[in-house]
Amino acid sequence: MHVAGDAAPFRVGVITLLTLAVMAPVGLIAYQSLLDNAFFDATAAFGLDAFDYVLTDPDFWQALRTTAIFSVGMGLVATPLGAGLAFLLTRTDLPGRRWLEPFLLVPMFISSIVLAFGYTVAVGPTGFLSLWVKDLVGFVPWSIYGMGGLIVIGGLSHVPYVYLYLSSAMRSLPSDLEEAARTAGAPVWRVAVDVTLPLVLPALVFSMALNLLLGFESFGLPLVLGDPSGLLVLTTYIYKLTTLLGTPSYHLMAAVCVVLLAITFPLVWLQRRLLSRARRFAALGGKGARATPLPLGRAGRALALGAILLWLFVSVGLPIGGIALRAFVKSWGEGVDLWSQLTLNNFRQLFEVQALFRGIVNTVLIGVVGGAVAVLAYLMIALANHRWRSRFGGGLLDYMVLLPRALPGLVIGLAFFWVFLFVPFLTFLRPTLFSLLIAYVVVGLSYGLRLIQATLLQVAPELEEGARTTGATIGQAWRGIVVPIIRPGLVGAWVLIMVIFLREYATGVYLMSAGTEVIGSLIVSLLASGAIDLIAALAFISVVLTVAGLAAALRLGARVNG
Repeated sequence: MHVAGDAAPFRVGVITLLTLAVMAPVGLIAYQSLLDNAFFDATAAFGLDAFDYVLTDPDFWQALRTTAIFSVGMGLVATPLGAGLAFLLTRTDLPGRRWLEPFLLVPMFISSIVLAFGYTVAVGPTGFLSLWVKDLVGFVPWSIYGMGGLIVIGGLSHVPYVYLYLSSAMRSLPSDLEEAARTAGAPVWRVAVDVTLPLVLPALVFSMALNLLLGFESFGLPLVLGDPSGLLVLTTYIYKLTTLLGTPSYHLMAAVCVVLLAITFPLVWLQRRLLSRARRFAALGGKGARATPLPLGRAGRALALGAILLWLFVSVGLPIGGIALRAFVKSWGEGVDLWSQLTLNNFRQLFEVQALFRGIVNTVLIGVVGGAVAVLAYLMIALANHRWRSRFGGGLLDYMVLLPRALPGLVIGLAFFWVFLFVPFLTFLRPTLFSLLIAYVVVGLSYGLRLIQATLLQVAPELEEGARTTGATIGQAWRGIVVPIIRPGLVGAWVLIMVIFLREYATGVYLMSAGTEVIGSLIVSLLASGAIDLIAALAFISVVLTVAGLAAALRLGARVNG
């Protein structure tokens, strides 16, 4: 199909805008890292002073070591649990598999700052469950603060990421080899370890690499669970540099961001290679494969179901239950009768304080309206790359999409804050929701574009070729054939992106001002003041909005793994 001619201006325009949106913040980070002061300071001069300070700062190396340990530990917890869940729900006759899966995905869509707060009020030193256990045995037998708690909770909350990719790969496998192993007398666990997992090894390695990357990007969990015990990771180190010298140390923050990018971008590139190999591998056996569930037996089914329910209780029930309970009481602690503390005053305060109420409204607007705008932007980018034979253009677009994925949301929000300060004709956008929307669109670029591209693959090339032979332009073929066919997929993508925007919090930390508050960034700012009542009410509303959005996505048949 010859579409290069009339599509060329559109593709050039899209790639130009995408390059500006991605390279402007990244370029400004690199520029700021090479100055010895803030870029708007008249005395700022080029030099490597920022890197010299950071690379000789013991706190930086401590943060780097902690980040590496946390990322690896989180992967070691999440990977076997996610692999086990994927095997049980896709390859066995476990009852209730269809209704269990949506609950397994909940931790992935709840903001990590909200989850961290939920664990604090549920199993922290004075958490509800902690106090109950203390009454029973005389002490609290665990601690969620410190490296151990951070790794375990981080691993539990990232199990769904492993589950998604491995379950997708396992569903594509034929069951012949597994049945042969069962016939030879191998127990189910042996079949999983010796047969199934080796067949999905590329997806397993990809999941481990993904968790490693997510660990380097993590901010909410280390801030809430690591900061009280003095643990620093790279993202919280950047956050603390905001006021290290009494004023924002932008040059030092930028130097750390450059180091972080140098670490994470190769991980993102590796992910891309592993994912493409995993998909090719799964397709070899998946086409027309016959899948017969492996029988677990009555005792095996009971044991497996009990293990899954226990994981759901720890990773979903505890944090969300803690948030729900704390949001409706005015105080709690040892010897406190919770029934006498029930109140709606926490929510009443949200509606009385203008900034808090505005944060709730802004969160909904960014999710619903911003999600629709993001889908339109991602659709334009996907169409620009649709059936494009150019290796240079397609490759450039791929790497433009990958670059934001290598940076944490906190860093992208900081970079756009600098862009709005640095570029004079964009300054007016900084105190508006448009600044937040632009940053959110860039943060969600990789995930959103993958959703749209998967939808576009459903359109057969012959349909577009037929329109072209009747004299239609490529734009008319897209508007008249492609977009109407993929409209249901676009609706599903919009709801999923809405959920992603509802849970996003780190991107808004530096962009927050009067008028641009959102729930997540408000929680981060309220943590410093210890306003637990307000945090609990905001966290509860965030959970309700996210669960409602996820339910709508599943109702519309959206596929969360793209």
